[in-house]
Amino acid sequence: MPRPRYRSRSLRRIQKKTPGGKTKQIYKKRKPKTHKCAECGAELKGIPRLSPAKAKNSPKTKKRPERPYGGFLCSKCAREKLKKEARLEHESTH
Repeated sequence: MPRPRYRSRSLRRIQKKTPGGKTKQIYKKRKPKTHKCAECGAELKGIPRLSPAKAKNSPKTKKRPERPYGGFLCSKCAREKLKKEARLEHESTH
């Protein structure tokens, strides 16, 4: 039986082959779910699936796209939102 800390189903069980030819079960943490767009719910591109501890140590530029609403809205929704803002701004000046 595995040690108590490995009995949790929050850990993935992986069969790994050792150099001796035997297979051994190793335990790894599961990856978090993908980030979703706040408007349409689509999967966000350019955002890695990192645990909070690993995300903290990675640089900010690797965590989200460098564009307005990057990491919050998908590119489609962000484009539409920026168009709406530009149109409202244009109307208010005239």
